[in-house]
Amino acid sequence: MGTGAITAYIDVAQIVLYIFWIFFFGLVVYLVQEGKREGFPLESDRKDYAVIEGWPRVPAPKTFRMADGSEFTAPHSRDQAAPALAARRVGNYPGSPIEPTGNPMVDGIGPAAWTARSDHADLMLDGSVKIQPLRSASGYSVSINDVNPIGLDCIGHDDVSAGKVVDLWVDQAEMLFRYIEVELHQGKRILVPMPFARVTKHHVKVHAILGSQFAEVPTTKRSDQVTLLEEDKIAGYFGGGRLYATPDRQEPLL
Repeated sequence: MGTGAITAYIDVAQIVLYIFWIFFFGLVVYLVQEGKREGFPLESDRKDYAVIEGWPRVPAPKTFRMADGSEFTAPHSRDQAAPALAARRVGNYPGSPIEPTGNPMVDGIGPAAWTARSDHADLMLDGSVKIQPLRSASGYSVSINDVNPIGLDCIGHDDVSAGKVVDLWVDQAEMLFRYIEVELHQGKRILVPMPFARVTKHHVKVHAILGSQFAEVPTTKRSDQVTLLEEDKIAGYFGGGRLYATPDRQEPLL
């Protein structure tokens, strides 16, 4: 027998290869199962609302200790605790489309959908709040080469003024502005995600929604912080406006 041979048919290299295959298979199963801590189990739209876990099954809940001392358990039940969807099916077969029964931009239907993220602000490594208004974040300002939108009117798709820009919210980790803070004519303050805003020398225009629809934009609990959950709801509202703001947007292009 040659070097490394155990028997005439088995050698050390062959055993090492089999061990690697077993280890790699176990690693894949572990990663797939751990990946099901968010978004699982799935819910079927059949009449019996079967719960779908797939293989391997959803792992047992695990509690993670966060850097700020808080704890997070996954899988969690936040999605199951959400209110019933304000929509109805247009057919009696699985997979049929749904149509909203209320205000889809507020109810989170279609492109306005949001997920139940943690209701606390995103933090930096040092524990400070990641996204802050300029009035709270020292050392940041608008470039002299760009238009400063503070003080400009904010108008909707219909060119109706909703209010005035009063501040900008900066992402200290990415070094860019995330939100425009607008004080509406009714006195309410809301955040507009920067990708939905077009800043000009004369005004800030938001094509996603109409001037009258700014009043229903989800607000923040604190005047100087926005939580992960609030960010999802705000982005969902403006995203939903791209489809639901006007009736003609829901019609086919051709």
